[in-house]
Amino acid sequence: MTMLKTYLATAAIAAAAVFATPSFAQTDKIATIRSNELVQASPQFKAGQEKMKQEFERRANDLQAEAKKLGEDIESFKKEAELLSASDRAKKEKDLNTRKIDFEYKSRQFQEERSNRERELFADMMAKIKTVIEQVAKERDLMVVIENPVYTVPSIDITAEVLKRLQATK
Repeated sequence: MTMLKTYLATAAIAAAAVFATPSFAQTDKIATIRSNELVQASPQFKAGQEKMKQEFERRANDLQAEAKKLGEDIESFKKEAELLSASDRAKKEKDLNTRKIDFEYKSRQFQEERSNRERELFADMMAKIKTVIEQVAKERDLMVVIENPVYTVPSIDITAEVLKRLQATK
């Protein structure tokens, strides 16, 4: 009986070793990709960032200048308010409040437009990256590409190959 248990235990260990080998799991059909690294390093991402900068930098600078001017005018009003007549104070206060409301509206609108544009550019960029990933996967006859694994061996990581192709397509 002890001999049978020993034989069964040995057979179970041998079977586990066989099934755990990479050839059985067909790791040549599985690849991984580190998409965060790929996005940051891709020329498409850098071009998108530059495009965003060009589109929104002037407006951002204009908003900053307007905020600075409004802040200075509010401080000036606080210092001079007691010296102004009631009607002039009310008129100036109303003007400053109107400017503040307009500025807040412009600021919210700017942030919203910028966020929408960032999402559009990111979606376009991810579509291009996905196309290249799919090309590599088909060429290598891969069954699965796993995105951002916690751990992977370098032999199944296709990030560098996808990045090279992205750099070639600029």
